[in-house]
Amino acid sequence: MKDKLVTLIGGGGFLGRYIAQELLSAGARVRIAERDPRRAYFLKPLGGLGQTQFAACDVTKPETIACAVAGSDAVVYLVGTWGPNFKGIQQDGLRAAAEAARAAGAEAFVDISTIGADPESPSKYYATKGAGETAARAAFPAATILRPSVVFGPEDKFINRFAAMVAGLPVVPVLKPGARFQPVHVVDVAKAVARVLADPAAHAGKTYELAGPEVVTMGELVRWLATSIGRSPEVVELPDVAGNALSMVGFLPGAPIKRDQWKMMQTDNVATGTLPGLSALGIVPTPMEAVAASWLVRYRKAGRFGARAAA
Repeated sequence: MKDKLVTLIGGGGFLGRYIAQELLSAGARVRIAERDPRRAYFLKPLGGLGQTQFAACDVTKPETIACAVAGSDAVVYLVGTWGPNFKGIQQDGLRAAAEAARAAGAEAFVDISTIGADPESPSKYYATKGAGETAARAAFPAATILRPSVVFGPEDKFINRFAAMVAGLPVVPVLKPGARFQPVHVVDVAKAVARVLADPAAHAGKTYELAGPEVVTMGELVRWLATSIGRSPEVVELPDVAGNALSMVGFLPGAPIKRDQWKMMQTDNVATGTLPGLSALGIVPTPMEAVAASWLVRYRKAGRFGARAAA
């Protein structure tokens, strides 16, 4: 990776910052492409002088993508959305990025998709992720597709969202308590991207499912979080009829819930076992219990002081 130029489209987000750190540590030059590059300036200290670049890029405008990826040795597409423009961002934007990468002469293109991606899914998120994979491969046949399960880490919007609910509510309602996930650590996903880009020929045209070592249900996750942060709310598992109604209203007590998110929860987000995973990339998946305490402590009463007193 020494001196290779890798463009991260959407690299200023949660996952992007960890991928940037892995690549910079490997000696690569990293260009962060964002609609507003200033959002990603916090990444500057991670690299040496001139090692980090920034570019303006709107994935709904192909001409800006072409400018952002010019001269790149590799391109990683990280952009996703919860709506409303699913197709424009997760399908059309991805296709435009793959076309631009091929036109720029890049030797590698990586699409960060998701477990559950399926063009036939009733969820617009999953459907456009699946259609986007097909579009990317059509434009860049050697593209590598990485499908992570739910990604967790200090800045995630999944584990932290439910931890905040557990910490702030006396009663925590749980939608689809039996829905299964296989949470994967953000650092493991970042390492996977770096491994793929270090040897693009070996991973060209392949699809990987990136999942953690444990399968947990939504109900189990909420109860584990409560134990981890020393809270004891009443956990109420809602029947599907109530979950369906709340998703139509768009609000779950303590947090918003989009209709498409409810549709996504009807499908388990776990590895199928039919595709290679982290082990095929030489990565041992990290259990949540091994790392989550370092940031979940802020949801304890009195934060770190509370954790010390409990110890």
